Formats: sequence, structure tokens, C-alpha cells
Amino acid sequence: MRILLDTRILLGWLADSPSLTARARELIANPDNAVFVSAVTLWEIWLKQSLGKLRLPSDFEERLAGESFERLPLLAAHTREVALLPWHHRDPFDRMLIAQARASGLSFLTADEVGAAYGDFMLLAG
Repeated sequence: MRILLDTRILLGWLADSPSLTARARELIANPDNAVFVSAVTLWEIWLKQSLGKLRLPSDFEERLAGESFERLPLLAAHTREVALLPWHHRDPFDRMLIAQARASGLSFLTADEVGAAYGDFMLLAG
């Protein structure tokens, strides 16, 4: 399976958060799955950190680099896909991640139940 991680899922994984569900842990840890992290996720993380809305551990970048995640750049085709999405979600970062997953043929792993409305490619972590 090819999986794109939602921002909260990525942060929960890197922090080994007890709030990360067993299903999410299994999907990420499964060596048969290719797990992707988007440039959009990193943009969201650094923006929220700079605004004081998120506190990152001092070794955040080292933890991220220590994982075998695939990187997903933001492409023009992804931005076009946003306009084709129904408006189930208003958050621009979530919409972009959902569009990237759909345009790239990836499953999107999220804890956000609203996302389920986008279709079969959405994987609910709960």
C-alpha cells in the first residue's frame, strides 16, 4: 500500500504519542507499505511553529530524517486537483494533502473523520 501521512499522524508518529492509534502504527510500521510525507506537511509544520501554534522538539529534523519515508513534492497537477475536490473540508493544508493523495494514487492516512467523505482512498486511523 502507498500511504500519504496527515500532518497530525506524522507528528504523532515522530513523538511516539500515545494518542496515535494502533491501526496508524501498524500501517506506518508495515515494511510492505511505502509511506510518504508531503512538502505541504512540512510547510504546515514550520508555519505553525513560526506562529507559536506548535512546539517542535529540538531534534524534529533528525527524527524525520531517521525515518524511511518517501518525500512527496508539491506539483502543479496537485494544485489543480484541489479545484476538483468537493468542499467537505475548508482547511487549505488538509485540502492540498487530500488532493495530492488523490492525484498521486496514494491512500491518505488521517484521524479526521470528515475526510472519509472524499472516497475510498481515505484511510481513517481510528
